Order: sequence, then C-alpha cells, then structure tokens
Amino acid sequence: MSRITTRPRLFVGLTLLAAMAMPPVFTAGQKFYPDDPIQREPESRDASAAQPWDIGLMYEISMNLFATPYHKPANIRALNVNTIDEVPDSSWFTNRIGRLKMTPEDIARGPNVGRPPNPAKWVIVRDKESGAKPGFTGRDANGETWFVQFDDRGRLEASTAAVEIATKIFWALGYNQVETFLSTFDRERVDFDPSARVRRPSGVRTPFDRKDLDRLLDLAAPKSDGTYRVVAGRRLSGTILGGFRYSGTRPDDPNDVVPHEHRRELRALRVFGAWTNLTDWKAGNTLDALVEENGRSIVKHYLQDVGSTFGTANGVHDWDVGWEHFYEGSTTKRRFFSLGFALSPWQTVPYTEYPSIGRFEGDHFDPRAWKPQTPTIAYVEMRDDDAFWAAQRVMAFSDELIRAAVQTGEYSDRTAEEHLVAVLIKRRDAIGRAYLPAINPIVEPRLDASGMLTFDNAAVSAGFAKAPARYLAVWSRFDNVTGNKQRIAETQSTTTSMSAPPDLPGADGSFIAVDISAESADHPTWREPIHVYFKRTSGGWTLVGLERLPEQLNSTEKSGR
Repeated sequence: MSRITTRPRLFVGLTLLAAMAMPPVFTAGQKFYPDDPIQREPESRDASAAQPWDIGLMYEISMNLFATPYHKPANIRALNVNTIDEVPDSSWFTNRIGRLKMTPEDIARGPNVGRPPNPAKWVIVRDKESGAKPGFTGRDANGETWFVQFDDRGRLEASTAAVEIATKIFWALGYNQVETFLSTFDRERVDFDPSARVRRPSGVRTPFDRKDLDRLLDLAAPKSDGTYRVVAGRRLSGTILGGFRYSGTRPDDPNDVVPHEHRRELRALRVFGAWTNLTDWKAGNTLDALVEENGRSIVKHYLQDVGSTFGTANGVHDWDVGWEHFYEGSTTKRRFFSLGFALSPWQTVPYTEYPSIGRFEGDHFDPRAWKPQTPTIAYVEMRDDDAFWAAQRVMAFSDELIRAAVQTGEYSDRTAEEHLVAVLIKRRDAIGRAYLPAINPIVEPRLDASGMLTFDNAAVSAGFAKAPARYLAVWSRFDNVTGNKQRIAETQSTTTSMSAPPDLPGADGSFIAVDISAESADHPTWREPIHVYFKRTSGGWTLVGLERLPEQLNSTEKSGR
C-alpha cells in the first residue's frame, strides 16, 4: 500500500478502507521491482481537463475547527513513500535539503530564477483578492505581472521579511514556492490599468482609482523617505486552478490518486509549521496550476503563501497563536467558568518582542504541543515516522543556513535579525530532541561488497541521545516472490558498523533482510527493529527497502501527536 511504483496505483483509494480494517497480508507479486526505490512519483496521465474550482473559506474553516478535531486517525503509513521510506520527487515536492548538499547561496536564492521586479513604475491591474495584508496585483516597468504585498502600518519589515524568509525555508524543505523579491513602491510612480477593478463591500467591482490606492496605503507602513517596502511574487505560468485541500484528492486530476491526508509531505507540515510558526493552514494559502511538462499537462501544487510565520501572525491581541486553535471548547469553557483566572501556558511566557518579527520564542517551545490556527486532517494523521522524516530535514539546516535564510529578510535592526536566527536554532533543536529519539533512529544503512554493514544513528549524531549499549542485527535470506525469510544469523556491535555473517547469498538478484535494533536503557522504543532489505548486484549490495514502523499501528503503539 505504501510503495509508489511505476505500476498502476488506481487501487490505492479503493483498498484504503480494507487496509485500515485488516492486518497487512502479502499478496501475489513481487515485493521489490527493478525500479525500486523510485525517485520520482509517476504522473504519466494528461490532466488538461482539470478546471478551476473554489473552496469555500468559511466552510473549510468550520470543518477544520469543529469536525477535524474528532477525526479518528487511520494510523497507516504515508501512502506516497517509496520502498526505502522516503518521499519521491513529484508535482507536490522536490527533495532538496537532507538529500542535496545546500550552500548559503542556494538558500539565499531559493526558488528565484528570473530577474527581480523593476519598480521604476507600477501599473495596478487589480486589487488583492486574498489575505489580510494590504497589496495589489500589478505590472512593473518591464511589463511583468506581480502580486505585491506591503507591511502593516506600525510593523515595517514584518510581513515582507516573513514572506521572503519563509519562502526560502519552505523551498529548501522541498515545497513548490512562488518566486519572491523584496522591492519598493513609490506612490508618485504608479498608474492604473483601464481594466483595473476593486471589490466594494457590496460585492460589486468598480474601477480602481487614486482614492482606492490612498485607502490601501493608509494600511501600509511607509519608510522614512515616503516610499514603501514591498514583497513581490511573480505570477505563475500555466492556468490557475485554485487551491488544494488537505484531505481527499482532486477529482479532475488523474494523477492525484493518493489522499492528501496520507501524503507524507503534507503530514510533515505539522513539524515544519511548528518550527517556523506557520499557523495559517487553509486552501486559500495553496495554489494548483495546470502546466506543461514533458509534452503533457499536469497539475503542480504550491504552498503559495507561507508568510504567516514567526511572530507576524500575532495581531495586537493574538498572544495565543501557535498555542491554541482559533476555537477550543474545553479551553474556552475553562476561561469562562474561572472568570479568566485559569491561565493558559502562553499567558506566562516571557517574550522578547520586535515590531519587525512579533512574538516568537524558543525557550518554552514544545513541538508536540504546537498548534496552527485550524487543524487539518493531514495534521491529525501524522505518525512518528512522518515526524522523524521531517525532523531530519529541519536538523539539516545548519546555523549557517538558517542565518542565510534570515538575512534575505534584510532587517534594518541587526538585533532583531539575530533574535530570529537564535529562536529558529532553538526551535530546530527542540524538534530534533522531540522526534529523533522517539523511535528507532537508525538511518543510512549500507552494506559493502566485503560484507561490512554500516549505518548512522540520527539521534546520537545530533547529540540528543547517548549511544546505546549495543546494536543487534538479525540476518535472513529473503524470497522476493513469496515474502518468506530464512534466518541466517544474528550479529551485534557496540558501534555503528558490524560484519555480516559469512554465508550471505552471492548470486546477482539475491535479496537479504536485516532487522536492526538497539539496546538503550533510556529509549526502549529502539528495541523495535527497522527492517532493511538489500539486493545483490554486480557492484555489490544495494539498499532497496527500509521499513521504520509497521504499515498500520495498532491502538497500543505510539503515534506522532
């Protein structure tokens, strides 16, 4: 169920309920195929029939607030991972940090491949259709179309820096992002397209004129010279189809066969969101675009608005952002009946607050307790193996890479910049400390031609756990057709390397299974082995399989919540 391959996957949705109701069984066919582990999710069907849709904001928020908290998680492994428990590249996600060696220059550039906007003149095309920050859609002096956003009055640099920095971070994490640049806006160098319209409170759209611009700028933060700092996002190519949901699939996209709540990269937003305090999760902050790739149309999925990060989502009275959902019945009742004397954790946290960052701290941050404004079903479905995968990518951000991302925000206050860097480092480490030791943290198993097995321990390497007393490996011959295992031997070591038993199969195409566990008094979950599979080739042994947790967790097994 969890292996994405080039073979048809249309049965995924049909068999999902059966997979949740019955224990996994080995069905006819091979466990591993020649293309395993695949590196890119197959998207071979033409999606040109996909049409724009609108996801009702109030309906979505209501469902997420009042129905999603009662959703019973399926506790099944993410359905889009490959045979080595990794997320392949796709129209949703591209592996970058954690797989590729990234430099500060890579982070600073992010998704930007084209030229920045030319602010010598802006032509307003229409008003900003979504989001709370002041802005508009317009053309620059080069004639390119951009989505332009200002800082809120009294919070110069806050919104623009958050968008710029978060875009770089989420691009590095693997998500499709819009090209964004910091730029300027001069009210004396602006014109209005004759077709420019603005929506009135009545819903009627009328011409956008100078008075409308004045009202917009009344909400924005001017610089000392009277110009405005803006962040500009380049218009995407292709046909815009609206956002995507965090559950189900898009019915007019024939390549969208994995329910979104069972995509690991969407479950993992619970960890990435906690790190950056990305609290605004809704379809309105996502975007699907119909684009041409390799001669056919596919739907490409974007996290197009990740600016509600750090402390920028905190309004004047919103101290609970990141601590509570918009509405929590038990908390609301407790405050009501105690006449406000029952304090919540966020009410006792000492913040160091900067106007350009807001309230953002790392000393009291608990990633398992963090909450977005509204939960999603993907958020509820996250398991500990999803969180472990996400935590490795967060930990791949060195202090230097974090600093490179933050510097793209171009803060004028160096103290604020250093504060944001320090908090992101603290929250990164808190995520690693919470999730890396939570389950068996053995990663990167390798078996060389001489029979030496080596691996790493992610929790120990990161400094969040002591080395275990010993590692154990149970070796078996594996029949790739029947799924049968024939035990060979057991080996052990006090280090992360050990010799294989002498009688491993030598024929090309042979498979072996190795169950690797660790004895740690501090971490009893490490005794549960990861199941690793190697295939013999002319060049030696190749890793073709890794299973960190069972396909489906039972009620007594720990899940990542």
